[in-house]
Amino acid sequence: MKILLIIFLICVVVGIGGAFALYNWAASDLPGFKKITDYRPSLVTTVYAKDNEVLGYFYKEKRFLVTLDQMSPWLPKAFLAAEDASFYEHDGVDLAAIARAFVANLRAGRTKQGGSTITQQIIKRLLLTSERSYERKLKEAILAFRLENYLTKEEILTIYLNQIFLGAHSYGVEAAARTYFAKHAKDLTIAECAMLAGLPQAPSRYNPYHNWDQAKLRQRYVLDQLKAQGWITPAQHKEAMAERVELNSMPDPSWKTGAYYLEEVRRWLVDKYGEDAVYNDGLTVTTACDIKHQAAAEKALRRGLLDSAQRRGWLGPIENISPGDSGRILEEGPQGTEGIMARDNPVKAWVVKVSRDKADVRFGKFKGIIPIKAMWWVREPNVKKSHEDVPDPTDARKILKKGDVVWVTVSKAPETPEGTWTLDLEREPLVEGALVSVKPDTGEVVALVGGYSFYKSQFNRATQARRQPGSAFKPIVYSTAIDNGFTAASVILDAPIVYANDAQGKLWRPENFEGTFEGPTLLRTALVKSKNLVTIRIAQKLGIRKIIERAKAMGLESDFPSDLSVSLGSGVVTLENLCRAYTAFARGGSYIEPRTVLSVSSAWGEEMFTSVPESVDAISPQTAFIMASLMKQVVQNGTGWRAKVLKRPVAGKTGTSNNEQDAWFMGYTPYLLTGVYVGFDELTPMGKWETGSRAASPIWVSYRKVVEQDYPYQDFTQPPGVVMVQVDGNTGKLASPGSSKEYFLPFKVGTEPTEMATGGASGGDAPASADDLFKQTF
Repeated sequence: MKILLIIFLICVVVGIGGAFALYNWAASDLPGFKKITDYRPSLVTTVYAKDNEVLGYFYKEKRFLVTLDQMSPWLPKAFLAAEDASFYEHDGVDLAAIARAFVANLRAGRTKQGGSTITQQIIKRLLLTSERSYERKLKEAILAFRLENYLTKEEILTIYLNQIFLGAHSYGVEAAARTYFAKHAKDLTIAECAMLAGLPQAPSRYNPYHNWDQAKLRQRYVLDQLKAQGWITPAQHKEAMAERVELNSMPDPSWKTGAYYLEEVRRWLVDKYGEDAVYNDGLTVTTACDIKHQAAAEKALRRGLLDSAQRRGWLGPIENISPGDSGRILEEGPQGTEGIMARDNPVKAWVVKVSRDKADVRFGKFKGIIPIKAMWWVREPNVKKSHEDVPDPTDARKILKKGDVVWVTVSKAPETPEGTWTLDLEREPLVEGALVSVKPDTGEVVALVGGYSFYKSQFNRATQARRQPGSAFKPIVYSTAIDNGFTAASVILDAPIVYANDAQGKLWRPENFEGTFEGPTLLRTALVKSKNLVTIRIAQKLGIRKIIERAKAMGLESDFPSDLSVSLGSGVVTLENLCRAYTAFARGGSYIEPRTVLSVSSAWGEEMFTSVPESVDAISPQTAFIMASLMKQVVQNGTGWRAKVLKRPVAGKTGTSNNEQDAWFMGYTPYLLTGVYVGFDELTPMGKWETGSRAASPIWVSYRKVVEQDYPYQDFTQPPGVVMVQVDGNTGKLASPGSSKEYFLPFKVGTEPTEMATGGASGGDAPASADDLFKQTF
């Protein structure tokens, strides 16, 4: 007995020593587990538009952080029932579960069952590798025991439910709830919770989208475990088993409406916080984007560019394919009615049959016709072609043939989707454009569109394209004139002029767009009719340095040429930058920085950035009001006439660069400023008459008609120091009973005319300085 006792004691000591040595060996290179306590998983950064509408997401792992109280109460129970029913009873390692797994695996002759607790699974995923070895299992057990004594059970469970991969690119229960059921985790039923809880063992095998029967079997197992543990009643079990689970994924708005806006926000975030933070840190970003404005802006720009493409004529079908290859096109097309009703949203159609008066087509799963009247715009393009190639818009057979693939938009829907849709023939535009809309009082950018299609080109023409603004720059020149001795009633000569460039040995002969001259002209009329020659004479009188200084004072960023051409908009700017300058006219003298990102918060709700309006004094309130008044007349009587349809006080200015390469319309009210740009990415003429008035202002009007009624009627406030005077339209003097045309014009106090015009109804006196002005004519 003594010998046996001694042997037993020796064995105990050796066993304890061996265990201690084994523990020290396994624990010698354990990773530090305390970083788990500062749990920072890879999370989704969410970008919000106004009214908490999601603009888009940025992520590497689709995971949304939620706490236990933000989940359905059945969700943690379902996962515990499936993975670790004794979670609240063990200290990180469940020896009974390990023994059961050992016996089950021994009987099966393979690894059939695991004995890891939820705590061990966290350790494996966050600290260790997934290799299968006794050494790793031992380390896992040691770390699990330590973690259990450092965190509460609720903290461990929260980490697990947010970390676990649940298939379909979803990490954590919130992402899975959105992916499989289009719900938030707090809204899940018992049946839905059980289906999610069945996924961790084999996310691909039990994915209900791909293996419904296997997912249902696994769901039943979880429900049985919940009932066995007494966590649900038999009645609840029966109800959950009978529940019809509907699979549905919460739509991801990313890169749909507002794609250019979202990309602008992404680049801003990456510049400020780095790419790793943007894609992993789960930031919450609020923006100034208004989805209603953004959708209206995108629709208006697309339609305007499609119309511009039609004005350039027909280039033929995209391709011609055989019936056997038509499936490729039809699969690309719409399978549901959502999105195809908008006339600005072209889709591909395959021509089945062509007769004289129509073409029968298929698009997606629908059938339609393109009537001959929808081909009215088809003509010879703006390139030289033989007579035989000129399409005939009175015979569809000379325009299309069987097998052609063309762009179409919906003109009229049938009574049922299965009926025949009436379609318009389109051509995809090569010309591009942009739109920016800013609230002048706060600088919030409510809409930003950088091109026809983000998927076609990610180049943002609103913020990255630097182009000549043409006459849209003239208000900068005229505001300088108002502050340097000119008034709205100043008379300047509109007549041909020639400048010699001795350095280059060239002559510069600027012209008015329409090629006509009106002689002595009021400054007001010169701006309304966008007279180049008057503008150049004003710039010559002021000196180009003053104009460039004014442009920079209003926030324009450009290497302005130091010659008179700058007065006609030869300096290149971005649309967003020009909008910033124009806010000085809209808000009474100070320009404001456009703001897209309003705030940024961490995943834990800590405030990281808050934007505040930043304004800079640029011009006086009196000058800003005078310019707004004159630009209102541009809309009422000049090139901005299309904006009159709003029946509101709108100020604006068109712009067209040389050879119609760039077209602009800058229009604003006290509550909203919108700029539109149209042009090819390469410096290419758009064609005669593709001006700011024809190419850009219809886009502006189309957008503003959608949003205008959201704002009360408001005119520009007249500041102290400005008087309104009735002026003779020919002389610039006070209007008299004999004046043939009159204008109600603003003046700074003390600069208004005091002499009354004389003469008959033919128009009054010629200006006293007219002879001197004519002497400048070459």
